Amino acid sequence: MVGADLPAVLAIEEATYHEPWTEGIFRDCLRMGYTGRVLEVAAGPGEGAGLAGYGLISAAAGECHILNLCTAPEQRGRGLGRLLLRALLAEGRLAGAEQAFLEVRPSNSAAVALYRAEGFETVGVREGYYPAVGGREDAWVLRRALI
Repeated sequence: MVGADLPAVLAIEEATYHEPWTEGIFRDCLRMGYTGRVLEVAAGPGEGAGLAGYGLISAAAGECHILNLCTAPEQRGRGLGRLLLRALLAEGRLAGAEQAFLEVRPSNSAAVALYRAEGFETVGVREGYYPAVGGREDAWVLRRALI
């Protein structure tokens, strides 16, 4: 992920979340040296090529944290989120991480199912972590060994 990717990243972010990350947040992540990856798809019959998803990960002290992972609404259900997740976990391993962490909304059943299928387990709850329509939503903290 580079600065030129941000318009497409923001379009997906805004189509997905009630309170999306801002361009400034993404720019700060890149400036801090976090690893960002984008997934582009080739044009198929009747569809255009373009950015289908993105992810950001930070790594330090033997751990990595998946900060954001998202696929475009029209691209969901094709295994692209799994592909991005595995790519981010590989980045964590390359950075020396022995375990990976992330937060997920319990209401995001597709994401929860993906993370469980990829070996993540719940290790905690962050109460009121996410903004939600009409209030706040908890986050489940998930962890997976990388070694």
